[in-house]
Amino acid sequence: MMKVLVTGAKGFIGKNLILELKNRKEYEIYECDVETTEEQLRAYTKDCAFVFHLAGVNRPQNVEDFMTGNYGFTTKLLALLKDNGNKAPILMSSSIQAELDNDYGKSKKAGEDYIIEYGKDNGVDTYVFRLPNVYGKWCRPNYNSAIATFCNNIARDLEIKVNNRATELTVVYIDDVVDAFINSAHAVCVRDEKGYCKVPVEDKITLGEIVDTLYAFRDSRKMLSVADMNRGVIKKLYSTYLSYLPEDDFAYDLKMNVDNRGSFTEFLRTNGQGQVSINVSKPHIVKGNHWHHTKNEKFLVVKGDGIIRFRKIGTDNVIEYKVSGEKLQVVDIPCGYTHNIENVGESDMVTVMWANEPFDKEHPDTFYEEV
Repeated sequence: MMKVLVTGAKGFIGKNLILELKNRKEYEIYECDVETTEEQLRAYTKDCAFVFHLAGVNRPQNVEDFMTGNYGFTTKLLALLKDNGNKAPILMSSSIQAELDNDYGKSKKAGEDYIIEYGKDNGVDTYVFRLPNVYGKWCRPNYNSAIATFCNNIARDLEIKVNNRATELTVVYIDDVVDAFINSAHAVCVRDEKGYCKVPVEDKITLGEIVDTLYAFRDSRKMLSVADMNRGVIKKLYSTYLSYLPEDDFAYDLKMNVDNRGSFTEFLRTNGQGQVSINVSKPHIVKGNHWHHTKNEKFLVVKGDGIIRFRKIGTDNVIEYKVSGEKLQVVDIPCGYTHNIENVGESDMVTVMWANEPFDKEHPDTFYEEV
């Protein structure tokens, strides 16, 4: 078990890091936050084999607290390590604002420089990460993250403010940050041309695209749409957005088309990957008796017992497939075959249906003909 010290343990990055370290079951973790006593910190800095230094101040009440919280605590931490004769490698989470001429940036730059010099003078490996905009679950909204604020407010139909939609952000996802940090604990790190560590996976995206994407996520419940998850930043934004849903708003209703035969309910519509629907058939009911030119489907009965019948258009031969929720089996519905599905059981039969394209009432590609 590697003994690691995490400062800023209750912060956004610290919380995610600690939980993943626990998941991997290879680390003994010393958690340091504002409630940690100096005596405890002294004990941690004596025993640890690696330091994740994540503690810092983002929005203090007084400007001078930037330097105290970011640079001052860093010097205190390193002094304790030195007093204990501990040459454990140190990772520091800094910010791209260290390049800027503002109070926060100056305090982060001072902390960076101190750690780098400390490492050179004492033969200690150092890993200074200049992080861009970090996003993901548990980031505090209305604080210092635009994405967290947008997710929180859009999920609650609250107003958001965007000064310039064309502003391009470099963003990194919290899970990728955590992976990069843990890899550094094992001396695996990607560095830029200046020697600063960086998260290998990062994306560039404008504020306008972020906002439009988040609104599309909100509206997807009504549209039954699914975003293109092949693009990593969109997939990660969706995961982030869902984590900000109000706890009384996880569920949403679907429109059930109900008649005496049962019901048919659209579940998901995708752009390019088809549509998923749920079909409920009452006992001894037959549904279908139609065929398609290009539209094709997959049927999966998950409850009950049924028979799916096919007849190739222009022929008399009827093909039958018995289906049951007791043995999950997908049945492809080829083009050019009229087909139906009959519930032969005594209870409702439930079928998950996938079609290669969402239903378009203007071009249904569906033609009635008895099997």
